[in-house]
Amino acid sequence: QVRVVESGGGLVQAGGSLRLSCAVLGIIRTTGSMGWYRQAPGKQRELVATVTADGSTNYADAVKGRFTISRDNAKNMVYLQMNSLKSDDTGLYYCKCNPDYWGQGTQVTVSS
Repeated sequence: QVRVVESGGGLVQAGGSLRLSCAVLGIIRTTGSMGWYRQAPGKQRELVATVTADGSTNYADAVKGRFTISRDNAKNMVYLQMNSLKSDDTGLYYCKCNPDYWGQGTQVTVSS
């Protein structure tokens, strides 16, 4: 059974940094795309960033230049380094592993 487990969320002041981690358990190796999504209160879930198995990345315009996604294929892990955080970055951050495995989310709260 595949499980996706996020960690690293928390409360941080605007301008600060956080690093999210995501572990994919129950499979030998992740070969598909992995990504981070977020959902703010009262809003729809939106894409933050994705990374393919060969390292190609894609970012939402709102986070370009501030967030960096990376992955460790050998460990079935994906990370999200978030710098220069803004209050608009507040939300529940979800990790997704293709084809359609999702974690429970980790809360990120940025205080202004």
